[in-house]
Amino acid sequence: MKISEKLSQAHRGSKPPPATFSFEFFVPKTSQGVQNLYDRMDRMYDLNPIFIDITWNAGGRSSTLTNEMVYTAQSTLGLETCMHLTCTNMKVELIDEALEKAYKSGCQNILALRGDPPLDGSESTGDFKYAKDLIKYIHKKYGNHFNIGVAGYPEGHPEEEDEQKTLQYLKEKCDAGADFIITQMFYDVENFVSWCSKLRKIGVDIPIIPGIMPISTYAAFIRRAKWSEIVIPQHFLDALDPIKDDDFLVRERGTELVSEMCNKLLQSGYVNHLHFYTMNLEKATVMILEKLNLIEAIKSHDVVGGSELPWRKSLHPERSKESIRPIFWQHRKYSYISRTATWDEFPNGRWGDSRSPAFGDIDLCASELLRQSPKKAFELWGLPQSLADLSGIIINYLKGDLKSLPWSDGPVGDDTRVIVDDLIYLNQHGFFTMNSQPALNAVKSSEKVFGWGPKNGYVYQKQYLEFFCHKDVVSKLLDQVEEFNIKGAESSSAFISYYAVDKDGNLSTNCKDDDINAVTWGVFPGEEILQPTIVEKTSFLAWKDEVYRLFTEWAKIASSNLVEADQTQVNEFVRLMKKFGDEFVLCNLVNNDFVDGNSTLFDLIKRLNVNDLN
Repeated sequence: MKISEKLSQAHRGSKPPPATFSFEFFVPKTSQGVQNLYDRMDRMYDLNPIFIDITWNAGGRSSTLTNEMVYTAQSTLGLETCMHLTCTNMKVELIDEALEKAYKSGCQNILALRGDPPLDGSESTGDFKYAKDLIKYIHKKYGNHFNIGVAGYPEGHPEEEDEQKTLQYLKEKCDAGADFIITQMFYDVENFVSWCSKLRKIGVDIPIIPGIMPISTYAAFIRRAKWSEIVIPQHFLDALDPIKDDDFLVRERGTELVSEMCNKLLQSGYVNHLHFYTMNLEKATVMILEKLNLIEAIKSHDVVGGSELPWRKSLHPERSKESIRPIFWQHRKYSYISRTATWDEFPNGRWGDSRSPAFGDIDLCASELLRQSPKKAFELWGLPQSLADLSGIIINYLKGDLKSLPWSDGPVGDDTRVIVDDLIYLNQHGFFTMNSQPALNAVKSSEKVFGWGPKNGYVYQKQYLEFFCHKDVVSKLLDQVEEFNIKGAESSSAFISYYAVDKDGNLSTNCKDDDINAVTWGVFPGEEILQPTIVEKTSFLAWKDEVYRLFTEWAKIASSNLVEADQTQVNEFVRLMKKFGDEFVLCNLVNNDFVDGNSTLFDLIKRLNVNDLN
């Protein structure tokens, strides 16, 4: 969706929110840095920004990485994205390639920039000299598909001292077809308000979005102000200089100063949206938003709406109607998007309606199976030497002490809290949990943790458990399930369905080949019942290949030369991973009686009386 449309939509009506906001991120230099940034962007999604933007790094790998990050932000993270594009030293072929990739990613927003001139003072060798030329070219090539933003300089441009000329240059960019302005960072509110007034007087009437730079350390504050050649108000210096050696106090006082500045901007009559230069960090920005009470204000005004589905909806145009996914990739959305990227159509309404015949081969996946570098993986999870060690890692994750696992991209969700003690028990007794969800019966769609979909609806879930257990235990477990089902058939409609498969694909199940079990659904006024999460055979077998491969990849990176660890420990870890793959079976259980609560599956496993791993 276009930024100007989103802003208009957010601020219309009799009681609009006090302000909306957005975030800028820059392209990291390392692959691990990129993954870390994706995790941060994923977390900041929950703050409900109107959009994010990603900077452009001209030349080499960095420029193609901008397009890749735009694709991931749109397709996987579901974030409305604006792509920076500079024209200095850029041949038209490179600009065409960047625009085409942005277009195919579903990106509808471009920040058109001239970019920095060559460092040696020579003339630019690109096909466009000014941002206005780039704007005209984009419109000529793509019509009105892209919403185009331009840069504004409230305190003047370093290369032009004449204020009237800089105002006129900005007017020319607007006349060329710009839709909004994002300004350079500044701290002088009075000057900004005066600048806005001058723009309005010369006929610039598009949205003006102030660029806000949080203050995290004194040194960075001074350095960025000097680099941008902006004025620092005296009261900023008076407040920060005495505490400049205390980073904590600088951040606290800096938050107060920038928040006061933002309040003045919002009261000026020119501003209803704030754009934060995050510097790929979140703490300082979040502190300002909390100080302004904008996070809660956005939620209470329902600016962005509630979660449309229980999983993050993609903004890729080819996935616009996607409404169903298998539960197995619940915590691995990057992998799911990658393995289904070549599908011609995506399931909508029913899983079997338009599903492509196969998941992408793991070896042909565009993304790495393990998102962490060898060094990062070692820092997070170490080298478990025994099943008890492996169990301990999962338990630490369930307690919130670890932020990810090889098979889970992000931290444990709040929805797990209602069953976390039982999950810990399973892991202590040799049932290594991969995925789960509690049962729900008619929970309001507006409920903060479990709710999703339109207002005034109700959502439901069947209890789901997925885990590895030793092959010697599987037959006993499945016997327990069958016994339960026989008794249940006599007294009630209770029925537990299961799949159990080993690394070689030997499958046991009490489901038919074409069974599709909706484990999450919602009922909403005036709409058909939605069934966005399912369990079925084909996708479970595709998931099996991936999750067994994860253990192999984990062992592979641990034994690489990139991990500095005791070789004896490395060898023992590799042996453990091989043993796990050879001897443990991937199982999932669904309690189809969603009114039954969450004790049935756990009690069934506990009755096996498997010894504690310790």
